[in-house]
Amino acid sequence: MSRILVLGAGLCGLTTAMLLARDGHEVTVLERDPAEPPAPADAWQAWHRPGVNQFRLPHLMAARWRVEMEAELPEVIGALEAAGGLRINLLGLLPAERRGEWRDGDERFETVTARRPVLEAVLAAVAAGTSRVTIRRGFTVSGLLTEGSRVTGVLAEGGHTLRADLVVDCGGRRSALGSWLIAAGARRPVEERADCGFVYYGRHFQGRLPEGQGNVLQRYESASILTLPGDNGTWSVALITSGRDKALRGLRDPARWDAALAGYPLAAPWCDGEPAEGVDVIAGIEDRHRGFVVDGEPVATGVVAVGDAWACTNPSLGRGATIGLLHAIGLRDVLHDTDPEDHDKVVRRFHDWTSAAVEPLYRGTLWYDRHRLAELDADAAGVHYRPDDPRWAFSLATFAASLVDPDVAREYQALTTMLATPDDLVSQPGLPEKIMRLGASAPAYPLPGPGRRELLAAIEGS
Repeated sequence: MSRILVLGAGLCGLTTAMLLARDGHEVTVLERDPAEPPAPADAWQAWHRPGVNQFRLPHLMAARWRVEMEAELPEVIGALEAAGGLRINLLGLLPAERRGEWRDGDERFETVTARRPVLEAVLAAVAAGTSRVTIRRGFTVSGLLTEGSRVTGVLAEGGHTLRADLVVDCGGRRSALGSWLIAAGARRPVEERADCGFVYYGRHFQGRLPEGQGNVLQRYESASILTLPGDNGTWSVALITSGRDKALRGLRDPARWDAALAGYPLAAPWCDGEPAEGVDVIAGIEDRHRGFVVDGEPVATGVVAVGDAWACTNPSLGRGATIGLLHAIGLRDVLHDTDPEDHDKVVRRFHDWTSAAVEPLYRGTLWYDRHRLAELDADAAGVHYRPDDPRWAFSLATFAASLVDPDVAREYQALTTMLATPDDLVSQPGLPEKIMRLGASAPAYPLPGPGRRELLAAIEGS
């Protein structure tokens, strides 16, 4: 049994705490936001989380998250459904002519989802009732306690200290772990950091959930669209553009937003409900990766970073919560097989596991984001985007082929829900050839919808 401090009571922090406590560790979660979570039914209206800038961003849990959570913490799924969380088969959002008849195994595409405040309130309630988990809110960490290169606990505002055998940073995108380590005299972690370049214009709705017309993420000229079912008869829709596309900033206005969405036949039905007031706009979301083993040596021991505190990307692909869950499971397994008192070995083994198991997921997401942002910028400039990257061409062909072949539709759905990787597709005999045959000659944007000129006319004419 070890004493473990988890920094951050968000989705990743609470999940990490429960997994570690179930494995016999004593876990204290430290959260800087002071507000106690309300009941899930009140979370959307009553709960404010200034420490989480994407708290009200349109949100969906991937099928892989549901699979792993049902295996590891099934009571969370039960509590989420009891709170009105929606169990939905994402394949079922496709028209019948695209997916064909239901098949054995299609249940793997099920997820259980909810708006972020509702989901976090459910997780907080389950974690609060978990043996060996203590949650302290309003506790602002300001630095690290160290003995040489080993982290032994944390400092907090007001001069408080807490000691632990291991500190787990789940502080999310705004984590200050790097600066704390430098202030403590540790070597500087390696950090890659850049504005991801996307802007989200989102609206929330309530009513009767629209019938599915396509994939939850739809790619068009100059914009992508997210149509995300939620809990208790709610859903959300977001238009995603390049932050450099000034001509589309009129989407901040609800009337212009409505006029723009009306031009997309697969997404327009998602406006058929009671909208929340205004348009939520989120920009300046960073892509960031931190390496805490530099030139083969840990910058410090006694501390690890999990989820967004380790690496975070543009959230439009909906991978963050799932990557965080997988990362937490990996930490649990490393600590199960490694004596926590062997601080150096814990950090090295977790780094090796992270590099092999979850870093490829981050790199793949970053790769897609870079191409998509460059494509959006090319659309705004009126030029075709033709990168010298055969993987991008294969990615576009895969989606195009999924529109006309039920087998490929399932493979594409497995990719987008994190049930499969691109390597899994490429390794299937005959599948890459089929994808290129069916999709390589498709238009750049095969879904029905306005081009850039029509989109700008809709926004300007509203």
